Amino acid sequence: MNLEDLDFNLPHELIAQHPIYPRDYSKLMVLNRNTQEISHKKFYEILEFFKKGDILVLNDSKVIKARFYGSNEKTGGKREIFLLKQIDKFKWKAFASPNKRVHEGDNILISKKPLIKVKIEKKEVNEDTLIFETNNLSMEEVLKNFGEVPLPPYIKGKIEDESEYQTIYASIPGSVASPTAGLHFTEKLIKELENKGVIIEYVTLHVGPGTFKPIQEKSIEKHLMHEEEFFISEETAKNINNAKAKGGKLYACGTTVIRSLETTSTKEGILKPMDGKTKLFIKPGYNFKIVDAIITNFHFPRTTLLALVMSFSGKELVLSAYSNAIKEKYRFFSFGDAMLII
Repeated sequence: MNLEDLDFNLPHELIAQHPIYPRDYSKLMVLNRNTQEISHKKFYEILEFFKKGDILVLNDSKVIKARFYGSNEKTGGKREIFLLKQIDKFKWKAFASPNKRVHEGDNILISKKPLIKVKIEKKEVNEDTLIFETNNLSMEEVLKNFGEVPLPPYIKGKIEDESEYQTIYASIPGSVASPTAGLHFTEKLIKELENKGVIIEYVTLHVGPGTFKPIQEKSIEKHLMHEEEFFISEETAKNINNAKAKGGKLYACGTTVIRSLETTSTKEGILKPMDGKTKLFIKPGYNFKIVDAIITNFHFPRTTLLALVMSFSGKELVLSAYSNAIKEKYRFFSFGDAMLII
């Protein structure tokens, strides 16, 4: 597949800048792969597609307050820190910017009272290694009191409540971006699914910044996929395998869940527990092993996310759906509307 196959023109005004309330009143586009039909619903109507014994798999990773603002301790110049991955108690991989003005050995002042600063230990091309000096505060306290939830750059304003960028079931801190397909679920909808006999299971994949990275190569097969940590417990794997063996249909909520499940499933569709990393790039031609239906948002052009959706549904159906979504004024990206593909 070539890069231009993943391209489309999106009116800027369709990029959602704020969430819908209630969450499950967002639009839901339904794609039927067998009939090639496209229909329009509200997200809360997703309930009608599930039957007793089906499985809904969600990603319970929680977004950390990964963005810090500060200043160079000597010059006073403004600096920004975007945390990527914790290496040790106070040591992180991160982006420090402006890139050309950040140097090894720099101290970046985050707070004067209490004194919190960051030392740039190692400067590299795509990431930096830094150490927090926290004045006896725990890293958790520093994140909570001085960090900010890192909204995507295409969301220009600020959110009223940081919980708006968290799923209602987020519980395991580690992501630097929200697994946004899950933002549409409410406690009421989850309860209704459970009452219907739907089995709800959780996996954990910590979303990294590479999730939104556009593909640069003309041939997408040459794209180097980012690596992300994920965890599937023995109990979760057992429950999913049992439900599938009894005829349950597996609905994967979001590309993070899809990649987690497909990474550790056998060719026979048996899910294995795993605590590890995935670099799985799902693109057209991929044979899905365990996922039967997917819930996803509307994605950027030229991304691995869109390639994954096309691999599940077919290029023509997805492009037709996106054209339809633009015509019907669907809202795109993180705070946007949803798609169910069955």
